[in-house]
Amino acid sequence: MTAAAPIVTIIVPGRDIAAFAPAALDSLRAQTEPRWQAILIDDGSTDTTGAIFADAAAGDSRFRMISHEASRGLGAARNVGIELVDTPLLGFLDADDEFRPTALARLTGTLASTGSDFAAGAYVRSRLQGETYAPGRVQPWVAAATQPERLATTLRAHPHASANIVAWSKISRTDMWTGLRFPENVAYEDQVVAQLMHTRARAFDVIPDVVVQWRLRADGTSLTQGKARLPVLRDYLMALRGGIRVLHEAEAHAAVTARIELILAMDVPPLLAIAETHPDPAYAAEVASFVADLQELPEFHTAVPDPNLATALGW
Repeated sequence: MTAAAPIVTIIVPGRDIAAFAPAALDSLRAQTEPRWQAILIDDGSTDTTGAIFADAAAGDSRFRMISHEASRGLGAARNVGIELVDTPLLGFLDADDEFRPTALARLTGTLASTGSDFAAGAYVRSRLQGETYAPGRVQPWVAAATQPERLATTLRAHPHASANIVAWSKISRTDMWTGLRFPENVAYEDQVVAQLMHTRARAFDVIPDVVVQWRLRADGTSLTQGKARLPVLRDYLMALRGGIRVLHEAEAHAAVTARIELILAMDVPPLLAIAETHPDPAYAAEVASFVADLQELPEFHTAVPDPNLATALGW
């Protein structure tokens, strides 16, 4: 019996994540939707990530491996994968994360029924508990973006969808990536691309199902755990500014307001806490400049900041 042709390609980049890559690949093998293929991109690993990817490709024709001799970064690795996609749908999975078994079935099935440009699901953090990683609960901002189910919606109808700024919670039509690529040589490359997807889509779907377990590494090497480093902070703030700019230029004013509210509630307070004790005064200056930029936006005045933060900043 001939296997059905794949309908979706999953781009799986990884660098020095040998401890976690097997679980990511197993989560693909466990999908209830079998019509997938994956492009594994070893981005200049110095551990055995490349060997793990090579073994997977040798043992299962659904996997294809690309190897970078030196690291090009996550954005560039994803862009290499996009160029090779030959299926009508595509998605992403970082090689230290895991899909839930029904992720592809739900996301591709939803797109098949609606004809939307992309579908986005919920996700949870996975933290080390004892000797194993265990998933947590859906966080409020994720729930706001994905609950309840909304089919063939738009950013104007559902502005809180703009909170979903990760690449790996979505399956999209490959045609949507014509002229769309990830920024390279910077961190937090997802945010601008996610907002471009939201603003360019004719329609998109959101579903409350958890589709990905996002690993927060216990050794602190996850990118999101490095915001105390000034170069990482600058990339982070640039990404936040860029995402807001995309929404603002699309005149998605309610989505800008929603982003400002979320940034003031979730992003600014921990950055201010780091700035209080950071040895480099440039850190506090960068955070202060970002907050001042937010206040200059016309949508800021329709946002409802956390009262404690407003009091602390003298608003």
